[in-house]
Amino acid sequence: MDQIVIKGGRPLNGEVSISGAKNAALPMIAATILTGGAFVFQNVPNLKDIDTICRLLADLGAKTEFSGSTARIDTTGLDRHEASYDLVRKMRASVLVLGPLLARLKRARVSLPGGCAIGARPINMHLEGLEKLGAKISLAHGYVEARAERLRGGEIFFDIPTVTGTENIMMAAALAEGTTVIRNAAREPEIIALADMLNQMGADIRDAGTTVITIHGVKSLQPVSARIIGDRIEAGTYMVAAALTGGKIRLAGVDPSHLKPVIHKLREAGAAIESNDTVITVEGGGAIRSVDIKTLPYPGFPTDMQAQFMVLMSVAGGLSVISESIFENRFIHVSELRRMGADITISGNHAMVKGVKRLSGAPVMATDLRASASLVLAGLAAENTTHISRIYHLDRGYEAIEKKFAALGAVIERVPSV
Repeated sequence: MDQIVIKGGRPLNGEVSISGAKNAALPMIAATILTGGAFVFQNVPNLKDIDTICRLLADLGAKTEFSGSTARIDTTGLDRHEASYDLVRKMRASVLVLGPLLARLKRARVSLPGGCAIGARPINMHLEGLEKLGAKISLAHGYVEARAERLRGGEIFFDIPTVTGTENIMMAAALAEGTTVIRNAAREPEIIALADMLNQMGADIRDAGTTVITIHGVKSLQPVSARIIGDRIEAGTYMVAAALTGGKIRLAGVDPSHLKPVIHKLREAGAAIESNDTVITVEGGGAIRSVDIKTLPYPGFPTDMQAQFMVLMSVAGGLSVISESIFENRFIHVSELRRMGADITISGNHAMVKGVKRLSGAPVMATDLRASASLVLAGLAAENTTHISRIYHLDRGYEAIEKKFAALGAVIERVPSV
């Protein structure tokens, strides 16, 4: 198992190309299940989670092929309805195959999902939504079993916005008979990207990106070619790195409108930010100011940026309060940041962060995907050397992170654990 070793304290400067968004690619790849034929995707990130979803599709009977950042997926022979535990346990987003399998094959058997240890994240809203569309759902031996001779449109109200739940229902409803209305739908850019692809396939989905999405079911869909949008969370991580190290980083291949709350808070913290349609430039160098944040569903401050922003606040002037309202276990990185000298106190879902003059390198252990990124950032800003173990989490969501940071001037390498 590898680890990342960082000698910190250097300002980062230069340009970084942002990879395709994992959280857009996963549902779009799952959507290929809805019809047989050959799909082509551009700007696909080379990540463990992408490998997992493609292996899952292959297990269902599809053929997948990669060439650089291009993926070709042929679902002509997809005829199996069971997503096995061995694959689904590795990634919670595997549950995205449930809706399209049910719509195409009229049955699905999907293992209850795994993934990062940042909270329960139950899929009950997915199941209740599919039941509203006429599916018969049962849970047995760790699997969700669903059947429906014909899905029919219905009205679905989510208690809280759920991204994968909204995506699952959109895909299933695309081939349902009649009209489906999703109320309190998730509004993320990845939802819009999936809806755009489905509409290109021949679906009739309206108002994606708002709290009320309407889907008029169609009889059939066709395969398409599509491009994955830039990863706003990867971009946000490099934006924090510029502010944290006092450098200047130009980020290419990302839509600034997807990052409005992050841009706002970084400017509050003292960073200078300029942007156009596909490029963001972030410059640090001045005093870092303490600001408070509260994670919220999109378009609020993303929970996936909370850990990274906490690192920035750990060396800011004064006291900041970070409130986590999405996942109950998303402060598990705090103990590792404390090992590096951060002054952080937890009270329920609030973290009080008192800025210190500098962090100090230490051996630390990653606990989930975004916690891993926060430890890399902390190592880049810290004095001396930081050793980060269990970095397999990083490989689920950040493409070649050590190479990209090295190109910006960081002293960082991936080495075998001893």
